[in-house]
Amino acid sequence: MAYVILQPCAAEKSGDCVDVCPVDCIEEGEDQFYINPDICIDCGACVAVCPVDAIVEESEMLPEEEIYLKKAEEFYANR
Repeated sequence: MAYVILQPCAAEKSGDCVDVCPVDCIEEGEDQFYINPDICIDCGACVAVCPVDAIVEESEMLPEEEIYLKKAEEFYANR
């Protein structure tokens, strides 16, 4: 299970999550930040510092939010 960054990040993009991630699994994309689900260790440090509560556990996403997990997977597949 990994964390996923949702739509509120697109408006904010503060980047606090990048600074606290102990495994450097968060990168800035064109429209928002993304968490690499293959590297995330589920520590939750990013959740605690997100000013817009845009980060949730994959298991807690609503069906309409699953697009953000797909966007992250696509973002990292192209790396």
